[in-house]
Amino acid sequence: MRLISDSCILRLKIKNKPGMLAKVTAAIGYVKGDIGSISIVSVSRDYVVRDVSVFIKNEAHLEKIVKALKQLEEKGIAQLIKIYDEVRRVHEQGKITLQNKLDIKTFTDLSHVYTPGVAKICRAIVEDPSMASDYTIISTSVAIVTDGSAVLGLGNIGPLAAMPVMEGKSMLFKKFAGINAFPLLINSQDADEIVKAVKLVAPTYGGINLEDIASPRCFEIEERLSEELDIPVFHDDQHGTAVVVLAGLINALKVVQKDITGIKVLINGTGAAGTAIAGLLIEAGAADIVMCDRAGAIYRGRDEHMDDHKHRLAEITNKERIKGHLSKALKDRDVFIGVSVGGALKKEMVRRMAPDPVIFALANPIPEILPEELEGVARVMATGRSDYTNQINNVLCFPGVFKGALSIQAKKINTAMKLAAAEAIAGMIDEEHLSEDYIIPSVFHPGVAEVVAENVIRAAIKTGVAPI
Repeated sequence: MRLISDSCILRLKIKNKPGMLAKVTAAIGYVKGDIGSISIVSVSRDYVVRDVSVFIKNEAHLEKIVKALKQLEEKGIAQLIKIYDEVRRVHEQGKITLQNKLDIKTFTDLSHVYTPGVAKICRAIVEDPSMASDYTIISTSVAIVTDGSAVLGLGNIGPLAAMPVMEGKSMLFKKFAGINAFPLLINSQDADEIVKAVKLVAPTYGGINLEDIASPRCFEIEERLSEELDIPVFHDDQHGTAVVVLAGLINALKVVQKDITGIKVLINGTGAAGTAIAGLLIEAGAADIVMCDRAGAIYRGRDEHMDDHKHRLAEITNKERIKGHLSKALKDRDVFIGVSVGGALKKEMVRRMAPDPVIFALANPIPEILPEELEGVARVMATGRSDYTNQINNVLCFPGVFKGALSIQAKKINTAMKLAAAEAIAGMIDEEHLSEDYIIPSVFHPGVAEVVAENVIRAAIKTGVAPI
C-alpha cells in the first residue's frame, strides 16, 4: 500500500493540442505512477503548463517516470520542467505561524495592545493571577514537549529532527480544537533536566502535551510533572492511544456481541502505548489481559528481559501466569492489540484465537498484519493507517481532551476524564450504523472534539479536578 508522503509534483510543459494530456497520463500510468491532482499553471497558444501530482514507490520509481516523460519530450508532446517534492514544499519555512488577533493601524491601537494600555492588564494580573486566563493566551495554549527520543517510525532522532512532527501536532490542535499549541524542544534526554525545563516555562501555558519521549523515561516525566504542576499534563503517545483504542474496542465488542468484563485480551508491546492501553482497559472492566514483549508473555516470576516497569505490569496482568511466545499466548484470546512491530502477527495465530476475533494491528507504518491477510479470519480489524477502514488515530482524542480541560482550568487529566473521552468517541457512531468496517469515527467526523470536550468537562467537575 502506498503512503501519502511518497509523492511529488511534476511541472510539465504540454503541447496545447487535444489528446496531449492523455498521452502524458498514459505514459506515467504505464510505469505504474499513481496520478493525484492535475492543475493548470499557465496557458499559451502553443503550450499548457500543468502541475501533475504523482504518488511514487521510491527514487528508482521516480527515475522510471522521468525516463518515460523524456520519451514524450523527444516526440514533442511534453517537456518536464521541474520536479517538486510535495512533502518538502509544504514544510518550507515551517508549517505554523503566529498571527495577531487585532490589526495595529493607529497610535490608539498601539497604545491599547502595548504601552501604556497594557500596564492596566499587567496590574490586574498582579492583584489576581487568575486574571491571566481571561486576558492572555495562556488559557488556550499548550506546550508540545519532546526530546525526540521516540518519534513514530523514526526512533531516537533527537529534538531538532522531531520539530516537523511537533509542528504537525500544533496544526492538529488548532484545526480540531482551536488551541494554540507550540513546540518545545528539550535538548536533553535526562528526566531531571526535562522536568526542570518544563516546570520553568510552565507559566506560559494552560497545559502540557508530552510527545515522542521514550519509555520508560516518559512514565517518570509525566508522573512528576503531573504532581508538581497545577495544569494538565498528558502524554499523548500513552493516553491518547489508549483512549481511542478503548473507544474502538467498545464498538467492536458491540459488533461481536461480547462484554468487556468477559473478554480475553492480548496486548503485544510493553512500551508507552501498550502500558497505557492495559491500564485503561482494566479501569474499563477488562479483567483478563496478557501482555507480550519480544521474549513472550510477561508474568509474575519471569526473570529474563525484565525491568522495574515490566515487573509492575506483571503485577496487574496475566493472573493465570500464561507463559510462552506470542503464538502460544494468543490461543483462545478474544482480542489482539498490537503496538509493536510490523509483521509480528501471523494468520495461523489468529486462527487459534476465540471465535469472532478482534484485531487491532496498530504498528505504523507497517501493521503487525495487513487487513487483506485476515479476510474471512478476523471478525473486526483496525489499524493505525488512513488507507484502511477503522483507523485508530489519536486525533480523535487529544484535541477534545485538552479543549475540555483548558475551558474549565482543570488541574489534571485523570482516569475518569479519559474514560469519558473514550465513551464520547465511541458514541459518535449510532448502534444501527455500527459494522465490522465502521467501529470508529473518522478524524474528520464533525463535532468529535466538541463532544469529547463536553464529556471531559463533566468528568472533571464530578471528580473535583476543576475549580468550578
